[in-house]
Amino acid sequence: MPYYVMLTKLTDAGRKTIMKNPGRIWEVNQEVEDMGAKILSQYALLGEYDFINILEAPNNTVVARVAASLGARGTLQPLTLSAITIEDLVKELQMARALDR
Repeated sequence: MPYYVMLTKLTDAGRKTIMKNPGRIWEVNQEVEDMGAKILSQYALLGEYDFINILEAPNNTVVARVAASLGARGTLQPLTLSAITIEDLVKELQMARALDR
């Protein structure tokens, strides 16, 4: 299944929400899973972004729906990136190298 990285920035409303109810983070995680994506790992960040999530989803359409749904709430701004494993990258590079010979 494809992997995705979602970086999120909280809005003022989002910061207020998690300060009032820190457990809201777990609720949102469950909502993401209910939309068809699985959160493999999640970290809070210091810096430009507040969270990084590594997700697994069946396709780009599911991840686009997750990002649009979360962003429409007004509590966070998502940036979603497609990701591949290093193992898959090495395989592809080896295949490209073999074709160049």
